[in-house]
Amino acid sequence: MSISESSGRISRLVREPAGRPSRRAVPFWAWNAVVAWCVFTLLQLAWMFFADAWAGPLHLAGLVLTVSVAAAHVSIMPRWRYRVHRWEITDDAVFVRSGWLTQETRVAPIARLQTVDARRGFLHRLYGLTTVTVTTASSAGALSIHALDDTVAREVIATLTAVAQNTEGDAT
Repeated sequence: MSISESSGRISRLVREPAGRPSRRAVPFWAWNAVVAWCVFTLLQLAWMFFADAWAGPLHLAGLVLTVSVAAAHVSIMPRWRYRVHRWEITDDAVFVRSGWLTQETRVAPIARLQTVDARRGFLHRLYGLTTVTVTTASSAGALSIHALDDTVAREVIATLTAVAQNTEGDAT
């Protein structure tokens, strides 16, 4: 194989994944953040109450800072994540890009595929979303395709199953 043939094959493998999460991922991620910030704020309020620190200016400043950071996080993070998250499945590999502050792109050859799992927590079910996790024979860990529509997730699982069955190899 020549260098140009090799680089052509590599450029087909390493590219921008085309799939996106569901549009419902934005409010789903926002509500996940709201729940987390509410728990944090309630713990902060409980600490202020039991420490009898209501009048302390540093404690009140901390509470104002918490609410400000929470509002910024809830309004920015879900949209940013939606712009970053991508996925694609080809006959050769599974491509996933995820993150928001720290972004990660992973490519897993289909021949290394071992298991495919679907996760649907309480909020997932409310929004009709599923996260698909692909485990491979890699020390880097599993790949997750976040916040897919339930029907798309079923298609992804069926596609991965079919492609893996038609791919020779032992996933080791």
